[in-house]
Amino acid sequence: MTGTEEAPRRRIVAGVDGSESSVAALHWAAHQADMTGATLEAIMTWEWPTDYGWSPPYPADYDPASQAETFLEEIVAKVQEQHQDLVVSGRVLEGHPAPVLVKCSIGADMLVVGSRGHGEFAGMLLGSVSEHCATNAHCPVLVFRDPR
Repeated sequence: MTGTEEAPRRRIVAGVDGSESSVAALHWAAHQADMTGATLEAIMTWEWPTDYGWSPPYPADYDPASQAETFLEEIVAKVQEQHQDLVVSGRVLEGHPAPVLVKCSIGADMLVVGSRGHGEFAGMLLGSVSEHCATNAHCPVLVFRDPR
């Protein structure tokens, strides 16, 4: 590296699904990114509901992508308020969270996920998405377990 070249920017990716666990994980990731000089990328996914047999009628204006975008913008804004010098971005992607987060982990320094999301069963310490990420990601994975 010459004197004019900059070191590559570190990047932390955090999966967010709106659960308390994922929001706490995002805040932990922001603190870690602040301490290490990394950027933070918050990822939220969405899927069209799958139905087998009868399906409930959805309102004409039902737009899960837009709802996810609005929700993620609110969460990222709160993180940005607390970490004003941190470069934080948010992306909403279509697909199941496990493979999407694994793909987003390519080139990242760390992937941070909550220990459980919305599909949690009482008493489980590790959700299916966090387990999939921990065993398939392209970088180290931190599964954040909120001590509350």
